[in-house]
Amino acid sequence: MSLVVKEKNHVRLVFLGAAGVGKTALIHRFLMDTFEPKHRRTVEELHSKEYEVSGARVKVEILDTSGSYSFPAMRKLSIQNSDAFALVYAVDDAESFESIKSLREEILEVKEDKFPPIVVVGNKAESGGERQVPVEDALSLVELDWNSRFVETSAKDNENVLEVFRELLQQANLPSRLSPALCKRRETLPKEQALRPPMNKTNSCSVC
Repeated sequence: MSLVVKEKNHVRLVFLGAAGVGKTALIHRFLMDTFEPKHRRTVEELHSKEYEVSGARVKVEILDTSGSYSFPAMRKLSIQNSDAFALVYAVDDAESFESIKSLREEILEVKEDKFPPIVVVGNKAESGGERQVPVEDALSLVELDWNSRFVETSAKDNENVLEVFRELLQQANLPSRLSPALCKRRETLPKEQALRPPMNKTNSCSVC
């Protein structure tokens, strides 16, 4: 008897990280191509968007979580119900980088998976900005020790934001159908420049 694997038509992505690192800014830049410089406290917001690819509807949910650690039960539930995770820190805030380490441990515990679908995002990597987390340190920890994907971004300058979502969708096993749709959506915008050293891994942009 042959086994038929049904392709997923629904995926939930969750953004986790300390307060003020730019989780909401990244999501808004992706969904609406806008940037609000003033930090606004988020408790939890769920964004939903449908794409039509090859005649099929694909629903993508993006969960924007609180940077406060006063909602542990809510955070645990968010982890349980999500397919891929963006752990966001700010490159100008070393403490926020430490926060993603404990968040990763919580994901491993809740999902009971040694290799959960995680993309670590170093946000606020604007040219000329202050830096407290060297890119080499982040790369070593994330890609060598954790075997996860790492991307540096600037929601302010719209650098590598789309790359984060491509990586998340690959982690959630939705690359073949959704990535072309994302590329087409942004094809009129300037090509983003990489903010990370080249790695000996296949660039997810190749699926486009």
